[in-house]
Amino acid sequence: MTKDLIGKLFGDRGYISQKLFEELYERGLQLVTKSKKKMKNRLLKLIDKILLRKRAVIESVNDHLKNMCQIEHSRHRSVFNFLVNLMAGLAAYTYLPKKPSIDIYPKDLPALPPAIF
Repeated sequence: MTKDLIGKLFGDRGYISQKLFEELYERGLQLVTKSKKKMKNRLLKLIDKILLRKRAVIESVNDHLKNMCQIEHSRHRSVFNFLVNLMAGLAAYTYLPKKPSIDIYPKDLPALPPAIF
């Protein structure tokens, strides 16, 4: 699924594996996960730490899209029907009154320079 991707890949603790990390890193993907309780602490960039905390918000958006906007439908009879259903679900999501926000720019930390983003 990550065949042509590059950049950072955020996952949960279930994806912690040195073999997987090395395989993805060779292809240009950096796997970022929280560490397990029994593992030693490791250094993470501040932006990676912030984005790891925002994973719950992203999964909440996915839940809204699947359940409220009904984009999860597996029995499409054509690719065109799939794309129409997907676009209709995304359009419906834009009209929802309350949407979660990632808001990764820290407003309460004025001492941090904007160059880290």
